[in-house]
Amino acid sequence: EYEYRCSLTHMSSAMAPGPAGPREVELVLVKEQNGVQLTSSALVSASGQTHRSGEERETWGKKIDFLLSVIGFAVDLANVWRFPYLCYKNGGGAFLVPYLFFMVIAGMPLFYMELALGQYNREGAAGVWKICPIFKGVGFTVILISLYVGFYYNVIIAWALFYLFSCFSGELPWIHCNNTWNSPNCSDLNSTLLNDTYKTTPALEYFERGVLHLHESSGIDDLGLPCWQLTCCLAVVIVVLYFSLWKGVKTSGKVVWITATMPYVVLIVLLLRGVTLPGAIDGIKAYLSVDFLRLSNFVQYFFAVCLSPGPGLVFIIYPEAIATLPGSSVWAVIFFIMLLTLGIDSAMGGMESVITGLIDEFKFLHKHRELFTLFIVVSTFLISLICVTNGGIYVFTLLDHLAAGTSILFGVLIEAVGIAWFYGVDRFSDDIQEMIGQRPGLYWRLCWKFVSPCFLLFMVVVSFATFNPPKYGSYYFPTWATMLGWCLSISSMIMVANLRHLQVLLAARKLL
Repeated sequence: EYEYRCSLTHMSSAMAPGPAGPREVELVLVKEQNGVQLTSSALVSASGQTHRSGEERETWGKKIDFLLSVIGFAVDLANVWRFPYLCYKNGGGAFLVPYLFFMVIAGMPLFYMELALGQYNREGAAGVWKICPIFKGVGFTVILISLYVGFYYNVIIAWALFYLFSCFSGELPWIHCNNTWNSPNCSDLNSTLLNDTYKTTPALEYFERGVLHLHESSGIDDLGLPCWQLTCCLAVVIVVLYFSLWKGVKTSGKVVWITATMPYVVLIVLLLRGVTLPGAIDGIKAYLSVDFLRLSNFVQYFFAVCLSPGPGLVFIIYPEAIATLPGSSVWAVIFFIMLLTLGIDSAMGGMESVITGLIDEFKFLHKHRELFTLFIVVSTFLISLICVTNGGIYVFTLLDHLAAGTSILFGVLIEAVGIAWFYGVDRFSDDIQEMIGQRPGLYWRLCWKFVSPCFLLFMVVVSFATFNPPKYGSYYFPTWATMLGWCLSISSMIMVANLRHLQVLLAARKLL
């Protein structure tokens, strides 16, 4: 009875008296089952013909465009520095055992679930929850987290661009200690004094003093002004992102042909070069040597699936290693081009999730996509300027540690619960079968309903229980900074509480 009255209300308001002539009315059907509201709408013309409402949605030009976009978004800079670091630190080859195990029971099923959810409903992060409106807040959680990540992720790309420009100098600037930014504590790579705790390497000083100007800041409460060189690099990154996104998939689908494939070409080239160096086999054996005693530290492996420890490996250790190669300038150019393409690819995916999610939710923005995209990227640029100040690395570390850590795990947990237990695994499997002609197997359905949610719940609990205040090197953040970081994290998590749809659902239950 309630459903019928709801539809009749829509029709009555649409058929109010007005000028004579052909009219179209919107017919909305609301169906509730197990606490889930399913809605469908159509425009009914005066002649009785029915057609779907809304503007035509952009589609990918080719299937390969979509595939490359997914690959580019999934593989980012964290894969370059996070995985090698954790693999070496946590038992070498033994690390691969739990890593692959948790990838199979959680990483792959959740990736499949989210991909299928978006493709079937063809909506942004918030719009897909028309299948279960009470969970629509999860979509806004994802949008807000993506926005927060954009504030500092683009800065990493700007650093890579700065390094790329520096590679075209006569000599790589992180090889020696005879530069203007070096301190008396700097010691060349071949120095035997590096065991002294007061000594630093040229690569470390180039990153912290030559690029970041960190020595001109005493902490997060002493940021200073933006560095003009990094500001220019950040502006270039923002311009590239804008022209890659302003037309939607029409432009981003073409850009990924370069950004998604270039990293693999470069990695293959570097791999071939690496295995031909003297002692390469010994290095590979040491790296992949199995230390099963490290398997006891299983908590670390849980976080290996999604978190990142810092940029030191990419901008300090890797440049040091590249500097030892013959023709180091050429290899440095190749390496930082790879970082740029990896970063831009992932930044495009994150920014697109923000833009598409909001445009799908606020339909009037469809006609102004170019302007809205410009507004988003310019706003991101202005806020990101705080990360290119003298003390910007402290803000970067705070955002990286708190803005997109526990909140991501929490958001994915609620998403998994919403799909598996409210919308229903069976109904979700039916949607996939309708889309691709094949129903997901038992493995996927069990992971979606039981294994993955339990895994995510455990991760969220552990992330709270084992929380350590952020720090950069020997610098510990003040309490107010940590609290500010937690406020950012909580601000995205509370978006899950979609009170408006909860009130509607409760009211509907009372009527029934």
